[in-house]
Amino acid sequence: MAFLLTQELPVEHGGFGGFEYALLLAVPLIPLLGYALQMSLRKKLPWGDKLLTLGMGVSMAITVFMAFKAIAASHHEGFQFFHESARAGHGWSFKWLYHALDWDAAKNISVGILYDPLGAVMLAVVGIVAFCVHLFSQGYMHGDKRYNIFFANISLFSFAMLGLVLSDNILFFFIFWELMGFMSYSLIGHFSHDPDNPYFHRWASWASKKAFMTTRVGDVLLLIGILMFFGWTDPELGRSCASFRFTDLWAFSQEAVQAHQAAGGVGFPTWMTVAGLFTFGGTVGKSAQFPLHIWLPDAMAGPTPVSAMIHAATMVAAGVFLLGRMFPMFSPEVLIVVTAVGATTALFAATIGMTAWDLKAVLAWSTISQLGFMVAAVGLGGVTAGMFHMTTHAFFKACLFLSAGAVIHACHHEQDMRKMGGLRKRLPITFACMLICTLAIAGVPFFSGFYSKDMILLSGWAAILEPDGFTGWSVYATAALSLAAILTAFYMFRMVFLTFFGTYKGEIVEGHHGHGHDDHGDHGHDDHHHEIVHAEDGGVAHGHGGPMPKEVGWQMATALVILAFLGFFAGDFPSLGWFNIYHPHPWFESLATLESLYPNVSGWMVERFEVSEHVEHMAHARAFWGSVLVIAPAGILAAWFLYMRRKDLPAKITGALGIVYETVANRYYIDEFVKAAVIAPTFALAKLLKLIDEKIVDGFVLLVGAVNRLLGGFMAAFDRVVVDGIVNAVGLVSQTFGAVSRLLQTGRVQQYAAFAFGGGLLAAAWLILS
Repeated sequence: MAFLLTQELPVEHGGFGGFEYALLLAVPLIPLLGYALQMSLRKKLPWGDKLLTLGMGVSMAITVFMAFKAIAASHHEGFQFFHESARAGHGWSFKWLYHALDWDAAKNISVGILYDPLGAVMLAVVGIVAFCVHLFSQGYMHGDKRYNIFFANISLFSFAMLGLVLSDNILFFFIFWELMGFMSYSLIGHFSHDPDNPYFHRWASWASKKAFMTTRVGDVLLLIGILMFFGWTDPELGRSCASFRFTDLWAFSQEAVQAHQAAGGVGFPTWMTVAGLFTFGGTVGKSAQFPLHIWLPDAMAGPTPVSAMIHAATMVAAGVFLLGRMFPMFSPEVLIVVTAVGATTALFAATIGMTAWDLKAVLAWSTISQLGFMVAAVGLGGVTAGMFHMTTHAFFKACLFLSAGAVIHACHHEQDMRKMGGLRKRLPITFACMLICTLAIAGVPFFSGFYSKDMILLSGWAAILEPDGFTGWSVYATAALSLAAILTAFYMFRMVFLTFFGTYKGEIVEGHHGHGHDDHGDHGHDDHHHEIVHAEDGGVAHGHGGPMPKEVGWQMATALVILAFLGFFAGDFPSLGWFNIYHPHPWFESLATLESLYPNVSGWMVERFEVSEHVEHMAHARAFWGSVLVIAPAGILAAWFLYMRRKDLPAKITGALGIVYETVANRYYIDEFVKAAVIAPTFALAKLLKLIDEKIVDGFVLLVGAVNRLLGGFMAAFDRVVVDGIVNAVGLVSQTFGAVSRLLQTGRVQQYAAFAFGGGLLAAAWLILS
């Protein structure tokens, strides 16, 4: 196995040539270099945290610059912004599995850069969020015992996601996918290396293992799907795709479907449906969809900046990004499953979010719910809507998590919202940023989340109103997503009202001798067991008393302001028609179309998912007025009424609901079910196998050993008594004869003469007598 790096620098059509590919290649390599330097030198590297943050800032600048090139290109009619370095014959491409320099392309795997509208946006999203997390972590993680290792790991985490976005083939996409899974394991378990806190050490270890093992289930399914799409021989075509490149997979899918239909078949070949379901399993695991969602709420055992990365721009976003890349290969049956899983996840996670008291737990369940929106949008045929919501969600969710970290940090590691309140005056910057992003996730007009959610609901209504595409699942999905959107607005403003309004309910200790928010001694801001969700007992986190909370430092505040700005404006910039709210044409809508995302199969994709103008108009009207008049106002007003106006009602309502509330608050007992149905049987099987190994396998081995030992003892005795006895007897006889012989063989001539004379006399006497 060998790699060959080829570099050619002709200029590509549209001004996209070798220089642009070099910039794109530098984007993931910069954090990779930072990781290598930090891990090699650690504390010997001066200003290592600032150096890695600066490097991430450079990567961010490149991604934003390149993204603006893509957006600008989308405003030129007829211009196709779709660039593959390997196929274009320039830039950088790695050829794998060489046997000789005169290689046969069919026997090798070409690895290059794919930079299209979806990749451009996602690369910028990852770059911006990763930079803000790096900057925020300088203040938040200051003084942590493994501060240098944290920054190294967060940089490698960023490298993995950036490499995944730029991959032009599903094989290396999967390699970066797995690297990201490993890094999430390392970062979630960041505090598992601190034995000074036994409980947190145990919890972080468990949470990291839970995340790693749960996502492995989806990864195995994804790998099966990848191999099926690569190597399955289509019966009509008589050949397999034999390529991992996305564009080749898309083209082969179109050929296979058309050949199947030409042969009298209906829809997609069965093998493509099976492969698509396996592939979707990867998204279910990585993007925490039901029933593999159980790892994400417990991932908060890691530091808060890690939560922001996982929930916004890396792990969970990768699963949705996978759907965008593989969308042309999904059959209608697969898309129905995608729709059902996404809509179900969105609704059930939203119901759990209403019952959470832990600040970060609310955001964790909101992430699972919003991911369900994205997944359902793709299933409904609205891949543009799903990818758009992935983009806006990344900004406002990263800001929300970092803002939550700032609140927890200021409240001395308290996470129970019932012990907060009145913080808007003490934390004005944090409050403003969190309010902006809460308005965005609630879908309030003019905020980014409104535009992306409106497009998702539009996709649902279009599926209902389009006669050829109508299914019962589209009705279920649209209803479930609408209800989930109302619940989202409710529990997010519930969080805001409990945290920032009213009076401060935390314990204030004057002259507190511990640490304030700017002095954390030898431990980091997350170096407490208080920042986790006590999933085992259903409780909430508890902090400790301290001085009155005050605003965070400039590094943390700067990161919050950047993300809040994007949480406000990322849906539709004012210069692009921001105030034309009823007929908005967000920048993403013109950038990421079916034609621009899948240019080599665009005609086929438009034919499959095109919606008539009349249907689109009716769907838009229903989605828009539903969002403006019902969804956001209903949720916000309900939260205001219950937690600002009639604060006595929530307790009465939960008491009246009884077991229903308890079931929802305990996550529908899914974790308990998994423990009983999966973990407990696995441990029981392990104990059984241990028992079999110890009692049967080891017993048989020990029996064989005892028999051999007994046989060996018998053979030793036989050898010692019989064999050695015979040998010793022979030796004794020989020794005796030798002793006698020595008496006769003395070497004296006189003795020999005497013997001869005596012998002669004896012989003569014998002759005479005989």
